Amino acid sequence: MTQLKAPPIPNWIEEMLPVGHVRYSLDVEAGKSMHVMETGSGYPVLMLHGNPTWGFLYRQVIAHLGSENWRCITPDLIGLGFSCKPRRMDVHTVANHAKWLGAMIDRLELDGLIFVGQDWGGPIGLRALADRAHLVKGMVILNTVVAPPRPGFKPTAFHRFANMPVVSNLAFRWGGFPQNMLHKVQGDASSITGKIAKAYKYPLRKRRDRAAPLALARMVPSHHDHPSIAELEICQKFVEGFKGPVEIVWGKRDPVLGRALKRTRQILPEAPVTETGAGHFLQEEVPGQIAAAVSRVFDKSVQGA
Repeated sequence: MTQLKAPPIPNWIEEMLPVGHVRYSLDVEAGKSMHVMETGSGYPVLMLHGNPTWGFLYRQVIAHLGSENWRCITPDLIGLGFSCKPRRMDVHTVANHAKWLGAMIDRLELDGLIFVGQDWGGPIGLRALADRAHLVKGMVILNTVVAPPRPGFKPTAFHRFANMPVVSNLAFRWGGFPQNMLHKVQGDASSITGKIAKAYKYPLRKRRDRAAPLALARMVPSHHDHPSIAELEICQKFVEGFKGPVEIVWGKRDPVLGRALKRTRQILPEAPVTETGAGHFLQEEVPGQIAAAVSRVFDKSVQGA
C-alpha cells in the first residue's frame, strides 16, 4: 500500500490541528486514498469520526491526552474530510467502508490499539475490527450504534428526510446539509461556530464532492431488509464477545442518537457510562471526559493483561 503526500490544507485549519501532528494519505484500494492524521507516539488510539465530519473532530481529545504516551490516529472516512471523494453514492456501504479502514489498519500495523468511535465511525470501525479482533486492547464508545435496531424501530426525522426523493438531494448536494447545521445538534450550539464550523464545511465546499453525506445518511437502516443490517449484526457479535475493557461516553442532548444509549447499555451491560449534557458531536463539548475514558480503558487493559 503506497503512502502518499497529504492534500494541502489551508493554514487557518492547520493552526487548529494538534501540535506536532503529521498528515499523509494511503491508497486503500485502486483509485481510493484515505487521509490520515497522526499525533504523538506510544500506545495506538484509533479515533474514527462519522457523518459529515473528519478527523478534525478529535483535535481537543488529542490535546487532553497529550502526545508523550499516545499515538493518536485519526483517519478521514472515504468521501469525507481530505480523503478521496467518489461521486457514485452506491460505493458507500458499511462493508466497503470497513474494507477501506481495514486496509489502513493493516498498513499501519496497529496492534494493541484502543478504538474510539462516534456516529458512523462506531459501526464502520467495529466492522473492520471484527475481522482483526486480536489487535484490539480496549474501546470507548461515543454516541453511535453497536448493533442493528430493534424490531419495529422508527427512523429519526433526520434519516426519514434523507430518504425522501428529490428534496433530500437538493438539501444535501446543493444546500450543503448537514455540515452547515452541525451546531443545531449540540448541547451548546456555540461549540461549533466561527472557524470551527468553517473547518467542517471546507472539505465539502464543492457540490461535486458531496455524495458521501447523503449516502451515509441512507446507509442507516430504514427497515429490517436494509443492506446495513447484516454488517451491524457482525458488529454486535464482536462487541458482545469482546473481553477487554469498554467505556461509554454519551451526549444526552443529541437529537440524532441520544436515545440509542439505552440499547447500547443493554448490549454492553458491564461498560461504565459517563453521561454528559453534550450533543451529537460531543468531542467538541466534553473532550476531557473522552480522554479520561481512554486513559481508564488503557489502565484496565494493562491490569488485565
